[in-house]
Amino acid sequence: MAQKRALIVDDSRSARVILGRMLEGYSLQVDSSESAELALEYLRQTKPDVIFMDHLMPGMDGFQAIQAIKSDPGTATIPVVMYTSQEGELYVSQARALGAVGVLPKTVKQADVSRVLYQLRLLPDRRDGRVATVSSGGGDSMGVEIAPTPQVSSREFETAIRTALAPALKEQSLELRRFFAAGMEAFARRLGEAQGFNKGATGAGATTTALTTESLPPAVPPEPPPAPASRWPLAAGIVTLALVPTIVLAVLYSRIAETSKELMQSNARLASVVEEQQLQVSALQKAATAMAATAAAASQPDNPEIEPVPYGETPLSGARLEKFRDMIERLRAQGFHGKVKVVTYVGDFCLTGSGIEGYSVANDEMPYKRCDQVGNPFEDGLAPAQRQSLAFANLLSTIRQQAGEGLTIEVTHAGRRPAAPYPEGDKLAKVTAGEWNRIAAQNNRVEFGIEAAS
Repeated sequence: MAQKRALIVDDSRSARVILGRMLEGYSLQVDSSESAELALEYLRQTKPDVIFMDHLMPGMDGFQAIQAIKSDPGTATIPVVMYTSQEGELYVSQARALGAVGVLPKTVKQADVSRVLYQLRLLPDRRDGRVATVSSGGGDSMGVEIAPTPQVSSREFETAIRTALAPALKEQSLELRRFFAAGMEAFARRLGEAQGFNKGATGAGATTTALTTESLPPAVPPEPPPAPASRWPLAAGIVTLALVPTIVLAVLYSRIAETSKELMQSNARLASVVEEQQLQVSALQKAATAMAATAAAASQPDNPEIEPVPYGETPLSGARLEKFRDMIERLRAQGFHGKVKVVTYVGDFCLTGSGIEGYSVANDEMPYKRCDQVGNPFEDGLAPAQRQSLAFANLLSTIRQQAGEGLTIEVTHAGRRPAAPYPEGDKLAKVTAGEWNRIAAQNNRVEFGIEAAS
């Protein structure tokens, strides 16, 4: 597949480099031109797949270049994308009426370029992917984590006790059975011996009587042997010995049950204490965060954040808008209450051109004395409302509706108050336009400051 080619037309070298790197990231071959006239000369020999055209350029501007491209049959089919600092439906309608396929902001983002290239089918189809995100908990605030105490039910505790005591009870029961069997065996043996002794005595007496019946006179019959002793006391003793371990185990079980009940009550008390401590830790963390936000807010008024404004750009747009949005999100996360101050300042640039053709920043090598005008006609011609882009005005309205009285925004214009001094006197003879404009770029700025509520 042949490599696609793109042409960038912009009088700003930095803008050409930034946009060119974005396009090269999509494997496009990039050519650039610093003026519309050179771009038309390029198109006579080469036909790119897309043209990115700046609006405001010295000589022929972007609109005039589009008219020339679309009027030539050889280049009329090449898609042209405008990018500019101008905003509003009127400008977009004019660009599209002249043949532009799209309009991008001057501060081009990667997503804008990607979307245009996909719409023009200069890139393969997109493929969805899922990226597994890993949450990082490396915040500055220090937290205390207390592990929850495990909860044990009474039924589970009773089951555990029974499981632990079952082997001991079984062994004790076997010992009692063996003891009882041995006792009964000894009792039976003694009883048998006693019965045999009685039978032997009775037989011997009968024989003697038979032998002497004839010679002896009749004798008184012998007394019967004493009855054997009762066996109930032995059985009662055995039963008593068997019951003693059972009673001891019952007493132990009742004590263990009481101990488990006390342990569960202590567990519940500890859980309530842990919960109270966690609430106290959360309260301390919130208080520490609020104190940090207040301390940060107290140090900010002396060191406002400064963002430069390039010549010809709306002050409250582009990078200044992103800076303001990030600052508001950071202050909300810190729980800040107070005022945010946004102040715009004007810097005087060394310019070339005229009031009819328009002014542009002079080349760096040109002597300061050759400047056609030193000032800022673009900024001076803006009404107060025009210093804010539509996106900035919408964001400001949303913040005021959501924050209420806790966070207020103050936007003012301070005019010419140089942060860096301009060269004066004899130094002007040696100053170049580039040196002067670097100082003007520092003075053409927006300052963001905060003031905590008292």
